[in-house]
Amino acid sequence: MVWSWRLVNIAIVLALIVVLLGGWTRLNDAGLGCPDWPTCYGHIVLPPQEKVAEQIGVNFPGHQVDLRKGWLEMIHRYAASTLGLLILLQAMLAWKQKAITGCPVQLSLLLLVLVIVQGIFGMWTVTLKLVPWVVTLHLLGGLTTLALLVRLRQSLSRNRNRQSRGERGRVDPSLVLLMTVLFVQIALGGWTSSNYAGWACDHWLSCQGDQRVEYDFREGLNPVLPLGPNYEGGLLPAPARAAIQMTHRAGALMLLSTLVLVSWRLRKVAAIAPWLSLCWGLMGLQVLLGVLNVIWQLPLALAVAHHAGAVALLLAVVGLYERSRVQQTEVIHGNLPTGQITS
Repeated sequence: MVWSWRLVNIAIVLALIVVLLGGWTRLNDAGLGCPDWPTCYGHIVLPPQEKVAEQIGVNFPGHQVDLRKGWLEMIHRYAASTLGLLILLQAMLAWKQKAITGCPVQLSLLLLVLVIVQGIFGMWTVTLKLVPWVVTLHLLGGLTTLALLVRLRQSLSRNRNRQSRGERGRVDPSLVLLMTVLFVQIALGGWTSSNYAGWACDHWLSCQGDQRVEYDFREGLNPVLPLGPNYEGGLLPAPARAAIQMTHRAGALMLLSTLVLVSWRLRKVAAIAPWLSLCWGLMGLQVLLGVLNVIWQLPLALAVAHHAGAVALLLAVVGLYERSRVQQTEVIHGNLPTGQITS
């Protein structure tokens, strides 16, 4: 499985780059930098500005040419396409090695299906003109791809260490809850960003300080949006956007509460303390970045950092999940050195 190991490591790095590039593209308002798909102004490689300008009136009437945004979008597509190729190769290798005990064939095939679906959502992001539910699901799909690649690496690592699939330990239910709440919170963040609701509030605690604010949760949290309009810049009224942002803040409180629960339930497991500390550090950083983004009204650097922080927190929770399972396995088989568990 040497080549599978190498491929999955490269794929994880590339998936991380793709997810960060996706956030960078979105936060630079470059989601429609290319008005067509899979080409950009009809080209795989963007031509000079003058050549595009000659064609714009005929093929893309009413579209303002911005090659900087076009390049941002195309670089993201190039990286995503390369990642898809790596996942295809990984799936082919896994299928070829399916007779080997413990070979993660199902996970490899699941990743292949997921990356194909991601390609479809990438197309819809452009052709449906940034409709928020597509943008949000595309974000979640990218993060799920990254998380599953990390899980694939962990599975291959167990096989390299000659741990059979039957030796996997039971994971505390609070960790499953933490993973679920984290994905919900990331979805709320994607919904906030895709509806351009980050500017809806300018006070870090109460949306508009002492001013009375109307919230429209029904419209703000309604995922059924009409197809056809261009959603760049957002179309929801201010009360709906304010409701979205306040819901995202409530999600952060829920995530904090769940992390407290996990920390309490696993407080006696000394071996996972470093992972818990990492999760708490990243969570604190995310809260700080969220507050600063509200106060300073989403400067690009802070918005990108908040996006990257969410990715880092997801990876930390995946690592915590795996370490907890390995810990339980070591306890079950009596392989845990003295002092690893405090009780």
